[in-house]
Amino acid sequence: MGSGAGARGWAERRPVLFPFLLSLFCLALSEQIRYRIPEEMPEGSVVGNLAKDLRLSVHELPTRKLRVSSEKPYFTVSAESGELLVSSRLDREQICGKKPACALEFEAVAENPLNFYHVIVEIEDVNDHTPKFTQNSFELQISESTKPGARFILGSAHDADIGTNSLQNYQLSPDDHFSLVIKEKLDGSKYPELVLKTPLDREEQTSYHLTLIALDFGDPPLSSTAQIQVLVTDANDNPPVFSQELYRVELPENVLPGTTVLRVMATDQDEGVNAEITFSFTEAGQITQFDLNSNTGEITILNALDFEEVKEYSIVLEAKDGGGMIAQCTVEIEVLDINDNVPEVIFQSLPDLIMEDTKLGTHIALLKIRDKDSGHNGEVTCKLEGDVPFKILTTSRNTYKLVTDGVLDREQTPEYNITITATDRGKPPFSSSSSITLHIGDVNDNMPVFERASYVVHVAENNPPGTSITQVRALDPDLGPNGHVSYSIVASDLEPRALSSYVSVSAQSGVVFAQRAFDHEQLRAFELTLQARDHGSPALSANVSLRVLVGDRNDNAPRVLYPALGPDGSALFDTVPRAAQPGYLVTKVVAVDADSGHNAWLSYHVLQASEPGLFSVGLRTGEVRTARVLGDRDAARQRLLVAVRDGGQPPLSATATLLLVFADSLQEALPDLSDHSEPTDPQGELQFYLVVALALISVLFLLAVILAVALHLRRSSSPTAWGCFQPGVCVKSGPVVPPNYSEGTLPYSYNLCVAHTGKTEFNFLKCNEQLSSGQDILCGDSSGALFPLCNSSESTSHQVSFLKPRPTRTGVSLRPRDPAPADPKMAMKPAPGPTTSLTQRCCKP
Repeated sequence: MGSGAGARGWAERRPVLFPFLLSLFCLALSEQIRYRIPEEMPEGSVVGNLAKDLRLSVHELPTRKLRVSSEKPYFTVSAESGELLVSSRLDREQICGKKPACALEFEAVAENPLNFYHVIVEIEDVNDHTPKFTQNSFELQISESTKPGARFILGSAHDADIGTNSLQNYQLSPDDHFSLVIKEKLDGSKYPELVLKTPLDREEQTSYHLTLIALDFGDPPLSSTAQIQVLVTDANDNPPVFSQELYRVELPENVLPGTTVLRVMATDQDEGVNAEITFSFTEAGQITQFDLNSNTGEITILNALDFEEVKEYSIVLEAKDGGGMIAQCTVEIEVLDINDNVPEVIFQSLPDLIMEDTKLGTHIALLKIRDKDSGHNGEVTCKLEGDVPFKILTTSRNTYKLVTDGVLDREQTPEYNITITATDRGKPPFSSSSSITLHIGDVNDNMPVFERASYVVHVAENNPPGTSITQVRALDPDLGPNGHVSYSIVASDLEPRALSSYVSVSAQSGVVFAQRAFDHEQLRAFELTLQARDHGSPALSANVSLRVLVGDRNDNAPRVLYPALGPDGSALFDTVPRAAQPGYLVTKVVAVDADSGHNAWLSYHVLQASEPGLFSVGLRTGEVRTARVLGDRDAARQRLLVAVRDGGQPPLSATATLLLVFADSLQEALPDLSDHSEPTDPQGELQFYLVVALALISVLFLLAVILAVALHLRRSSSPTAWGCFQPGVCVKSGPVVPPNYSEGTLPYSYNLCVAHTGKTEFNFLKCNEQLSSGQDILCGDSSGALFPLCNSSESTSHQVSFLKPRPTRTGVSLRPRDPAPADPKMAMKPAPGPTTSLTQRCCKP
């Protein structure tokens, strides 16, 4: 090896850019870079600047990751400069043998985007091998009777180099009896023949010593020598003669060991021992594939032949008779290739992951097809099996690219099993398949999808704060952060400041929590807009509406609007004509319930009555009617306890106490009002009867006295005496505005007449028409109860005013008109002179 083998100047770098290559499927641009370097360059030597030849800047190298893809690591690429460097020994004779042209082909791979470049590095031969003889010395026996011109084949030398660096010439040391002739075989190799120039005389000289020199034409030339000893033997007139100087045989490589290749024939015209011929290989140590029968000259196969290893054998045979005379011939055996090698599929530069948003035509992998056979047996076609979104393109001989040919979707197909089948053109053809698995990488291309288009949730009121009311769920088929979903509330029909006090949502689970107890009476429904957002980049989101319906619970008891209690907590009285017929409308219990639905469906029931069966209450209307005619034994004053129940579960109720007085006029009812206090519970009277017996007798006595005085005053024409017994009865506590129940559960609406008071004056009601004797005198106050009008101490009107009950469009009067007028005799007439307007409320003393 010369010193210049490691120098950088040895490399001749010639990047060559070939034009477009047309593949079977589509047009693909393939650049071929060609370099020429000598063999045996030291490791680290620069072959060429590959990055520059591929038009890649130094700044692109870290991202493009330029590298070499080859079966054997002869070269590598510098990550800093992009230069192609020698990474292992380059021995041309070991790599390419005797081939006239030696080139290493490989692919340069660049990523981001992925691309492949075909690189060819031609290895030039240097004169690093000396011609060598198989033996350092040869012994040749020549009979003294041999005639001049006889030729003797000498052992040839071998040189692993090629071209001018290979064995080119033989030289023989000067001698008067011998000369040298150089001959050439069919494969181009040369071998020497020794020619006898003058007769030999054993008696004069028994042996000759010659030197054979083998030379190449390298720079500098190399040579080797072998010593030849010629022994002059006694006369053996006829040497053996082969039937052919050159034998040619063609053998298929699959011939079995033991098969006869051919049989060489040699004859000797001598007789006896001099005619006995034995055969042998001149270079027996180099012949391992064949066997020679020394007696018959039959050549047989010793070991299996392989065309891919040795394509041709050149064997020199020697025939020697008993007298020592020899003859030589050459046997050339050509090994024929048969299709005995299966093509191999080799994947190179295979990525670990392919992103699902990879564009069409993107290079995925590089693969090579290798078939050791030659000719048609080594021609291979490649095919991609199955219906997959990929295809293969040819870049150079037996080199293919795998590129995308369809849209990739990881959610539908997370991986592909790619099978590539290579088939040669031999007869019969051989094929092989190789499979790889390509994993598809995820990108954030799917937004979260809720399980429902919208959500409706029913939540009962009075729920505990912090209770889970529902859970929303959105699915994202992506992986990792791209498929991790978080939830939030993005909009609502509630006030933004109040939203957080009503509901919240768990960002991880999508569980919606109530932050407070809902009240159906305040908020019956509200709507939220929930958002599901993944953690991809950029993040994708989806919205869904959630409507929360607050259900009603029976948490409000009925409230009685009428009859109401007086300011002192006493029940109000109402009068009933004594001649009232069954079905007569006495009054009406009015109640409301803040709940809704069945919880606000009210029913009215009589819990307690002074005279059972005398009155009836409408189940749904609350109307109190007479059930029968008042009997003689029936008390004039009746107490009726009415219960109002709602339809909830469990039901809630309220009670109303009605005090009814049977009287045909106000004057007739007043004594009963003054004489008797509100009846008490019979059971309570029995309990206190024994204890307060004496007290009751005294009370009865006083009541008798009061009743007598009241009757006396009744007959009197002066109404001023009424105020003497009931001072301050009509004093008003203040103006009261009735509540508006227009949206409640009242079946009717009522207009309440309210008396406004000053310090000592009253506002009087005016009546546009005269009252009949059967009409009641009413006074309106905040309670809305029915009572007789009382005399005022100061009169400002000369006409008696009565409140006439009648239905109106805007409401219903507190008491409807009686179905039949009362006795005309009981009608009140206005007295001459100034009279006092009765607008006072007669209350229980």
